[in-house]
Amino acid sequence: MNKPKQILSFFKRPSVIIGLAIIGLSQLASACMQFRMSDQQVAEHFKLKQHKPTFHTYQVGKRTMHYAEIGADTLPTVLLIHGSPGAWDGFITYLDDSLLMSKMRLIAVDRPGFGKSDFGLAERDLQKQAELLKPILENNKSKPMILVGHSYGGPLIARLAMDYPALVGGLVFLAPSIDPKLEETKWFQYPAEWWLINWLFPRSLLVANREIRHLAQDLTAALPLWQNIKVPVIYIQGEKDSLVPIGNADFAQKMLVNAKLEMIRLPGADHFIPWSHEKIVKQALLKAVNGF
Repeated sequence: MNKPKQILSFFKRPSVIIGLAIIGLSQLASACMQFRMSDQQVAEHFKLKQHKPTFHTYQVGKRTMHYAEIGADTLPTVLLIHGSPGAWDGFITYLDDSLLMSKMRLIAVDRPGFGKSDFGLAERDLQKQAELLKPILENNKSKPMILVGHSYGGPLIARLAMDYPALVGGLVFLAPSIDPKLEETKWFQYPAEWWLINWLFPRSLLVANREIRHLAQDLTAALPLWQNIKVPVIYIQGEKDSLVPIGNADFAQKMLVNAKLEMIRLPGADHFIPWSHEKIVKQALLKAVNGF
């Protein structure tokens, strides 16, 4: 048998065909599941808008951080922090809202490992993630920032308020994962870390897996620090959230003993309230910048 026929025979084997299909699908998934918009998509979104965001990067040690900003820096500043996985553009419809823009300066950040903040390079430690975001809070020219966190962004804004209370003026939690007892590692999260398997997964999902697996440990370490949060808090969660149990709301009521707390439970709502209940979230932002 000549060489071309040998090669053809090899690629006709079922095991090889299945293997190539898996590789092809994994690469397609990696391209499609980055959970971030391209520059072209962002430009197209704002093409007909009167105001457009500016984009910034900064360095903390060897890490590069990226964020989008819109609005006058003399206005109260609201920092929007996405979940896991995600990117700044998850809040893109907030950055193009003319009413919000007239009342506040909006910043949406790519958390470490997502978007353009060293995409694919996870930072598993919640306290270190807070350190990486601290320069944004320090560069604020108006009164202390209002922090908004969805899902994994929730424990991150809590940690920022615990560690840098002078830089934080209020918190808006959106379905946050904050109770360590409710963070349960699933069996399939471990194989995703095996080097023989993890190359099949999109990098955004690997980053998400790595930080979520570490979250319960970080939340447990932070338990004594909840008393440090003394700023007003708005907490919003759907009662039909299958990803972050509603028990996190009970945990918030128990732990936020030194904060003025407004609890909003949404009957029938799921985990994705920044988009399914956008009007309610925007009303919370307006209330927050007006002093709660």
